[in-house]
Amino acid sequence: MVLKAKHIVEEIGSQRCTVVEKGIDKKRVDFLKALLQLNKFEVVVEEVAKTEETPEQLYNIGVTDLVFNPVIAVYEMSMKTPKGEPVTAAYWNQETTDSVKEYWLMADKR
Repeated sequence: MVLKAKHIVEEIGSQRCTVVEKGIDKKRVDFLKALLQLNKFEVVVEEVAKTEETPEQLYNIGVTDLVFNPVIAVYEMSMKTPKGEPVTAAYWNQETTDSVKEYWLMADKR
């Protein structure tokens, strides 16, 4: 799933939340829930009604912090992985299990 800059606030599970992602599978929910809870966010998950187009169960996930924005959190590097490294876009999108060092950070270490 790609990070989306739009900040959406909706009710998830009858609680007002910042929507983190919508229409995702169980594996993605488990990853995001663990990551968000590790970073001290209260997470709310709800099942989305199944349709003929989506035979598998899908979910919406959000956090109760109404000012949270995943894009800002990732690019400000304010969230940490279980290893204590900053969460990068590649890690958030589950393209890697390691926190990939971005090119602008490497320039600081020369």
